[in-house]
Amino acid sequence: MAKKATPKQTAKKETAPAPAKPAASKKQATVDNDSPEAKLRILYQIQQTDSQIDKLRAVRGELPLEVRDLEDEIQGLKTRISNFQGEVKDVEANIAKRKIDINMASTAVKKYTDQQKNVKNNREYDSLSKEIEYQNLEIELAEKRVKEYTVQLKERKGMLDDAKKLLADRTEDLELKKKELDEIVSETSKEEKALEKKSENLQKFIDDRMLIAYKKVRQNARNGLAVVTVERDACGGCFNKIPPQRQLDIALSKKIIVCEYCGRILVDKSFSY
Repeated sequence: MAKKATPKQTAKKETAPAPAKPAASKKQATVDNDSPEAKLRILYQIQQTDSQIDKLRAVRGELPLEVRDLEDEIQGLKTRISNFQGEVKDVEANIAKRKIDINMASTAVKKYTDQQKNVKNNREYDSLSKEIEYQNLEIELAEKRVKEYTVQLKERKGMLDDAKKLLADRTEDLELKKKELDEIVSETSKEEKALEKKSENLQKFIDDRMLIAYKKVRQNARNGLAVVTVERDACGGCFNKIPPQRQLDIALSKKIIVCEYCGRILVDKSFSY
């Protein structure tokens, strides 16, 4: 007679684990991600993310350019002021030199005039007269130069004052523009950084050749759109008509198709759903 199974044996038999299913291979798991459709979808997500970043940056308007232009103008004004200051110093030095020349010539005239009182003959007198005449000419020339330099000095100082005033105005404008820009950036910087990180993460799934092509088209496009959907039988970027057979190929998403007119990458409208 066969022995009856004990309760322990029955419990063991009931709780025996089912055989484990073989794990899917790594290649099988990534086949879909490597397909043209998957890459197109990722590329479209990158475009959507980058477009959001563009919108945030558009809020700043022309402020970044205005700030940069003001900074360049201020730097130019500082250089101009430095040049004017150098010119003012040179003119002042020339005036001082000419005044010294006048003093020296005046001293010489007085000296020669005193000597004329003690001359012994006409020859000595005539020689001293010529020296006095020469020194007087030197005085006249120096005085003329002093007048010319004085006019130049007045002009340079006027230009210097104007440049300083303009610098003060532009510096004030720059501070206001920077403050306005900082306020806008502070409101959008957190969201912008998150979107930039998202775009960078998505780009890791795209090969370099495709990513370079995307960035090149995006850079050349006026609205920054490199990947567009088909809208009303036309390219969503340049709005040129797309032939029916080409639309069918785009809908199948079996390969990357670009617009023959603008070079943008075309995807099916269902990608936007």
